[in-house]
Amino acid sequence: MHDVSLSFPNRTITAVVGPSGVGKTTLMRTLNGLLPPAQGVVSVAEFGPLDNPVAWQEMRRRTATVFQDHALIDRLTAIDNVLLGLADSRHPLSLLPWPRSFRIRAAQALDEVGLLGRATARVAQLSGGERQRVGIARALVRRPRLLLGDEPFAAVDLALARRLGDEFRHLVARSNLTVILVLHQLQMARTLADRIVGLANGRVAFDGSATEFDASAEHRIFGTATSEGDFLCPANQEREAI
Repeated sequence: MHDVSLSFPNRTITAVVGPSGVGKTTLMRTLNGLLPPAQGVVSVAEFGPLDNPVAWQEMRRRTATVFQDHALIDRLTAIDNVLLGLADSRHPLSLLPWPRSFRIRAAQALDEVGLLGRATARVAQLSGGERQRVGIARALVRRPRLLLGDEPFAAVDLALARRLGDEFRHLVARSNLTVILVLHQLQMARTLADRIVGLANGRVAFDGSATEFDASAEHRIFGTATSEGDFLCPANQEREAI
């Protein structure tokens, strides 16, 4: 990526869109501290520049990420995977059972994504769409200030994606939350996000409100216009209906 300068206002949802390989995941990895920028700095209004391990550690406590590949432990149940989102809240070598208050929080997070009935099922027994929802619940259980999602709706059908998108909107409305999502579903980006950042050739080709993301902007980024309901996904990626 080259010459990227972006600001993400608090209590907003930003959708990052663009063809495969333009740097969307790289941007997300930079924002959550997994990939340090070659030049420049990531800065947060509350902490200032995140240029040292202490600052990044504090920021990570307030950040949650939904990964495209789920990053779940198959042998554990759905609720135990969600509880791992709270792992930094207790000693890493603790052999004690999870506190009841934590288990209640995990159950509430599963309920928010419509998966409470599968709480005790092992993740290995879940479908791809269900696994994706467990990943979202694990992020929500942290009650984060910043929520990052790398294609969080990639494995679910459009109806469920809209329902989960509505939940993100409710979270932003009722809490001090900022959401940044990589999305291939352009119609979802238009309806869910306050703002769209479009990447092309490793640079920011569009940065504006979702209502301004018209056919001309879409053509600059993708080189072609798509129909309103199109999902722009890699050829080897399929959506799973739930």
